[in-house]
Amino acid sequence: MSFSEYKSLSAVLKEFSLHYQEKTLEDHPLLQAPISLKEEIAFNLAELAYDGSEAIVCETLIFPILKAAWKPFTKELMFWSHQAIELTSKLSGIPDYLFSKQSELGKIVMDKPFVAIVEAKKDDFSGGWGQCAAEMYAASEINAAPEIPIFGIVSNGRFWEFSCLHQAVFYKYKQGSDINNLDELFSILTHILSICKQQSN
Repeated sequence: MSFSEYKSLSAVLKEFSLHYQEKTLEDHPLLQAPISLKEEIAFNLAELAYDGSEAIVCETLIFPILKAAWKPFTKELMFWSHQAIELTSKLSGIPDYLFSKQSELGKIVMDKPFVAIVEAKKDDFSGGWGQCAAEMYAASEINAAPEIPIFGIVSNGRFWEFSCLHQAVFYKYKQGSDINNLDELFSILTHILSICKQQSN
């Protein structure tokens, strides 16, 4: 069925026989988010009706932050917005955002491995994790390389949660982050993309 039909993380774990564990995010440097990003996010929070829909949350809060974190990794990773992926006709759909290996054939070609999935949900983190976990599982199966971890992120724009699927174990990170601490959020995303860069090779 389509990714959006998975309404909870537990449903995905049960259907695909994935084990659940919680763990602490690895130590990582605290970075300063770019001033231009801080100014853009502050403007968007102050002036836009950012909580009106998932689409505007994506466009005004999530996309700018992901793009800023991705910029140092453009030679190794490609950043996709609303691109379909399909494992089978019954397990397919369109993740909000996806990171994959940068293709040697050019930026319009989606290459494997897929290394991170981002799902935006308007305050429905339970449903968000069901959908994101299904997408992560599909990405892992498409990669056909269970040794490569797939990172997952669910956000409502303000709050961000993180996970990793590796060797049939779904790890939920205990630490989340908040857009009000943009330096910390930027640092976590940079850390995750640094691991994705290594794995994409």
